[in-house]
Amino acid sequence: GVDSRHADQQVRGAVVLPNGTGKNVRVIAIAKGDAAKAAEAAGAQEVGDDDLIAKIAGGYLDFDVLVTTPDMMGRVGRLGKVLGPRGLMPNPKAGTVTPDVGKAVTDAKAGKIEYRLDKQNIIHVPIGKASFGAEKLMTNLDTVLDAIAKAKPAAAKGQYFKSATVATTMGPGVRVATNKYGV
Repeated sequence: GVDSRHADQQVRGAVVLPNGTGKNVRVIAIAKGDAAKAAEAAGAQEVGDDDLIAKIAGGYLDFDVLVTTPDMMGRVGRLGKVLGPRGLMPNPKAGTVTPDVGKAVTDAKAGKIEYRLDKQNIIHVPIGKASFGAEKLMTNLDTVLDAIAKAKPAAAKGQYFKSATVATTMGPGVRVATNKYGV
């Protein structure tokens, strides 16, 4: 029920799924000093600063999430042409540019997902694997729909959720009632 062409009607954010996504996420961190130690302790695959930036500029893209501190964003910004098209560019709204790098790494590994409105006003979001079972999938779905409902822009008019459908990768879609989210 929003129009993606208007800047004041963008729906975007990130949420940590209580049961994870079922994927092993490879996280790297660009940080210095204490933040680098915290990222390493949290389980980042690789931690560095200028050396890691040079490595990424040289073509290293063997990771799923890039986390950095605000003071390093000036240097990471130069990688925009490499990271931007792949959706790997760190972003404060997604929680990947933060002074608390350790927590960001932990969240990413725990199953933090980003949701964002596309040009057709649709949000595509993974909520888990079919092998999770109904209870875990329902908990994840509730968490995602609650987060999207809370992200409702003030400029949005009329019915916010038009419809919601859950589907396996290659399976048929099943409609979900969204009236309990009150928007």
